[in-house]
Amino acid sequence: MTEPLDRTAINDELIRTAFQKKAVSKLAPNLVLEFAIEWFKEQGYRSGRASRPGHVFVMGGQEGLLPRVTGEIAARADVGKPGTTLVTVDCAGERLGPTMAEFLKALRARGRATN
Repeated sequence: MTEPLDRTAINDELIRTAFQKKAVSKLAPNLVLEFAIEWFKEQGYRSGRASRPGHVFVMGGQEGLLPRVTGEIAARADVGKPGTTLVTVDCAGERLGPTMAEFLKALRARGRATN
C-alpha cells in the first residue's frame, strides 16, 4: 500500500511552484491556442482544448511532491485595442512553471515573426 499524501506538503508545493502571468499577442486567439497545444505536446505534456471556449489544458505526470501537474492557457480577443489577444497562463509544477515561461517567450517570438 502506498503512503498517504501529506496535503500540507502538497499545498505548500503548489504555492511554491505556482506560475501565473498575463501577456498580449497580435495573434488571433485560435492561433494562440493551437500553438499552445502543439508546443506543450512537443515538451512532453498532454494538452488540448478545455471544455470552456478559449481555454487549453496542460497535464503532466509527477513533478517533485506533486503527483500530477496541470495548467491552463486562456486567450481572449480584442482586449484593449482591436486585434490584441490577452493570453493568461496559470499552472503549478517544478518543471511546468519554467516550461510555461518558455512558452510565453516562444509565443512572443512567433508573434514578432508574423508581423
